[in-house]
Amino acid sequence: MSFFEDIATALDTEGIESRVHDDTMSVPITSDLEIQFQEIDPHMPAANVYIAAADVDEDDENFEAVLVSVVFSVEDAVDTVARHVATDQVVTVLRDLLEGTDERIGDLEFYQDAVNANLVCAEVGQNSELQVLVEVLDGVPSALVQFVAAGDSFEGLIDEAIDELWESDGEAQLSEEDRQRMFADISADVEFANEEVLDLGVFTDFDRLFDVISLAADHAEDWEEQLAPFDEDEFEEPDVYDLYGADEEDDDSVDDEDDLDDLDEDEDDDVRDE
Repeated sequence: MSFFEDIATALDTEGIESRVHDDTMSVPITSDLEIQFQEIDPHMPAANVYIAAADVDEDDENFEAVLVSVVFSVEDAVDTVARHVATDQVVTVLRDLLEGTDERIGDLEFYQDAVNANLVCAEVGQNSELQVLVEVLDGVPSALVQFVAAGDSFEGLIDEAIDELWESDGEAQLSEEDRQRMFADISADVEFANEEVLDLGVFTDFDRLFDVISLAADHAEDWEEQLAPFDEDEFEEPDVYDLYGADEEDDDSVDDEDDLDDLDEDEDDDVRDE
């Protein structure tokens, strides 16, 4: 069997369709994109891997295939297809969240995190947000969902931080850039210190994911009221008792030792009397 035939057989086992035309094997990812394998060495074997628009004639002037990797075995080829399929699913879910294409989340406005492109957030309740992190975990597209409540005192603490910042000139004169950087640091510290996080789970079924997000939005205000900060100082550490009676055994051992000492003293007295 040829390299392409081996790849096709392996993909078919995974339930993934493919087709071969001349020296190119095409594997559809979506209705718009496909992966293309072009054999460059039949003996090694080896094949270039391209991402290309689907159902486009190679003679079309707008046709463009982008080289993304090279594979040297059937296993490499199957892993490459699986990785691109998973990545496309992640991108699709993120786009659905940001664009609100599903009617179950139509009332929510998600925005993309400035640092992590795979993290999207939406404001819910009075002072909380839903955070959805969509990424590939162990080859499987997954979504981690968290409900984050900032706490009732968050705005007050921010106001205090602002007052402290603008009144802390002292002898040093801070530039506007320094002030903004310090304010950002203080705000981050305050927010981190007062966040209460409710983990809602990790989902690989994205239809269920949208159900969970919709339910979370409906219960946001109720969860805010119940997510009170935990103060360890208000709870005394309980006494620890030996459930197996070790303390009693220790007391008995002490009593036994005292009895032995008394017996030894009596024996000494008897010897002296003799």
